[in-house]
Amino acid sequence: MGQLENLSLTIRPIHDVKEFVEVSELEKIIWQSDDPVPVAHAVTSVDNGGMVIGAFLDDKIIGFQYRFAGFNGINTYLCSYLLGVHPEYRISGIGEQLKLAQCKEALKIGYDLVTWTYDPLETVNANLNIKKLGGVCSTYKENYYGEMEDSLNSDIPSDRFYVDWWIQSDHVKDKVDRVYGKLPKYQEDMAVIRVKERENEYPVPEEVNTNLTVDYEILFVPVPGEFQKIKEEDFDLALEWRLQTRKVFTHYFKAGWQVSDFIRSEREEIFSPVYYYVLTKRD
Repeated sequence: MGQLENLSLTIRPIHDVKEFVEVSELEKIIWQSDDPVPVAHAVTSVDNGGMVIGAFLDDKIIGFQYRFAGFNGINTYLCSYLLGVHPEYRISGIGEQLKLAQCKEALKIGYDLVTWTYDPLETVNANLNIKKLGGVCSTYKENYYGEMEDSLNSDIPSDRFYVDWWIQSDHVKDKVDRVYGKLPKYQEDMAVIRVKERENEYPVPEEVNTNLTVDYEILFVPVPGEFQKIKEEDFDLALEWRLQTRKVFTHYFKAGWQVSDFIRSEREEIFSPVYYYVLTKRD
């Protein structure tokens, strides 16, 4: 992990074409891909309601956030397409700072909704998007981008959560200010997937329950904490997690539930970590 102490980190909007080119080069490093967002596309987006925000460490760009204006026939909003941080600085809190800067800039120009997608099995992203920022999700996109070739997404269906971030809501304000209130406590009888956990082995999804819709105010969907490692070492298990979680999310979203929080298992460290999405009924 890169060290930020004694260095000058600046986060600000980008407008200069030279810096757009630097973003493009950083994108190639982050995703190990030769297919970045075209510079002309980014420039045009920024001139028409979109934004690119950069994180600069002593004048060197090490992270960015790219989003463009959207309209769904009812609401105008910002669609947050990419957020990336240089691999050397990934666990430095820069992603969260970029998102908060995005919120501030979006509020300045009148937006109240920001949307984006992410892989629901990537728990680092879930912790940021749902727990820390207060995003909610009630839409599941199966194989949204089709077959992807980059190092994080290759060989497995590109399922995505479609996140709504209502940046003027009390829910978001409380999450951003770390006003969590009473945190939901995991209860096994409210879990929609039974998980087999064994010492020093990856968790395995077993029984799926799609009938827990009557007696509970919250439900829990378990996900593994090391999805990329599982994919590398046991691809069949990774695919099983993808398909089983797809089944429960699509079912419960259609039944009127939404993801509203994200918590970690209280298991001892000898177990590979398991996390839980918290589902609540939509208003």
